[in-house]
Amino acid sequence: MFEYFYHEILRKTVISFGTLFNGMVIKHTDSSDNTVSEVKVPLAYGPMQKFLARLEQSADLNKPVQMSLPRMSFEFIGLNYDSSRKVTTTQQFITVGDQKKAYMPVPYNMAFELNIMTKLNDDMLQIVEQILPYFQPSYNLSVTLVGDISEKRDIPVVLDSVTMNDDYEGDFSTRRALIYTLRFTAKTYLFGPIADASKDLIKKVSVGYLAGATGEGARVVARDVTYSVEPRATKNYDSNVATTIQDDISEKVTNITVADASTIDANSYIIIDEESMYVSKRNTTTNILTVKRGQDGTIAVPHVGGTNVGTITAADNALITPGDDFGFDGGFS
Repeated sequence: MFEYFYHEILRKTVISFGTLFNGMVIKHTDSSDNTVSEVKVPLAYGPMQKFLARLEQSADLNKPVQMSLPRMSFEFIGLNYDSSRKVTTTQQFITVGDQKKAYMPVPYNMAFELNIMTKLNDDMLQIVEQILPYFQPSYNLSVTLVGDISEKRDIPVVLDSVTMNDDYEGDFSTRRALIYTLRFTAKTYLFGPIADASKDLIKKVSVGYLAGATGEGARVVARDVTYSVEPRATKNYDSNVATTIQDDISEKVTNITVADASTIDANSYIIIDEESMYVSKRNTTTNILTVKRGQDGTIAVPHVGGTNVGTITAADNALITPGDDFGFDGGFS
């Protein structure tokens, strides 16, 4: 029933959350308000109980090596579906260029805990004051959730609560630990498998219908008519430039002089600015193209001499993106 896929969305969100608090610094000053030391607060992934246990095991203040404070740790502690951000589950979006498609993502809330442990109350206040102003009550993280489709989204990280605890029990040989716990919610999205949208492109269309004539005194004649059409691109996807126009042309001109007509085939399509034209004839001696203006839903407009003339070729057909109408405008001509 299920196919394998792994976008590392949860992992990326956890890492992005941790980078918010990486590089936190506190300073100690003397009585003259001069900075005497500057400490970078270590950050690690893990539960608070793990670090408290380490503190209890290193309670002897005379030991030459102990776990230093201050210290911060964070942990991913929960995952919940967010129905308030639900969208239509069957809706899809398709990327242009690499032709990938995916269903709309599913909203999930990731719960995090950030634990701050210090020995001095001033150290704690410095750390907390550097964090809280950025959450009002949320801070947006920009995360590339799915690299295959270059899906980058802002993930709001909401500060839910702040609790504090002074673990200061025992005699004078027991180390003190001030502990603040900040709880956050990251509103992320989970994507399903990514499919190749190019497999859904129409490569050939066949239309069959029964035509006949009826009327009083007329003999009913029925005939089976079938049209078979190979779809084509309507845009110059590879930006190929074949030549340039020699002179200014108005929107009514159908004979266009170009620098080199031999680079353009008859019965083909060209693009000048945003206007599509059908080349019915070409004259390589006079370098004149006979065209039909305003093709494929474009509008005939004036063009300035020297403008590039692009061509729509088989190479463009291979680059058709989902959403192109493939030259079909609702009828046959």
